[in-house]
Amino acid sequence: MEITYHQEGDYLIPDLKLSDTTEYQIGKYGRMRLRFLKENHGGIYSYMLLSEILWKHLAEIDEECNEMMDRLVGQMAKKEGVTEQLKSDDWLCWLQKMNSIRSRAEEVVLHDLIYSL
Repeated sequence: MEITYHQEGDYLIPDLKLSDTTEYQIGKYGRMRLRFLKENHGGIYSYMLLSEILWKHLAEIDEECNEMMDRLVGQMAKKEGVTEQLKSDDWLCWLQKMNSIRSRAEEVVLHDLIYSL
């Protein structure tokens, strides 16, 4: 493989291009996973970055986390009887219960998908 260079000031910079130029949408959970890998698993982070699979991995993790959150919140709300009727009767109680459910569901998602290898 022949590498070409271009000059910037006194330096020769290699003309490198990525083979995967897809723009991935990384949300909250993808950014959390990125930070976890950078801070705790530098070798895995470097390998994924250099082999051009990091951004695809982050997008997949983000999508999977959002799907799991939706599923868990729905299941927990159904199990605990948090319904639209409760929302119309006592919205403050409904809000408290939904916040509790979202918090617990996010703890599961973080443990199972973000902070695991």
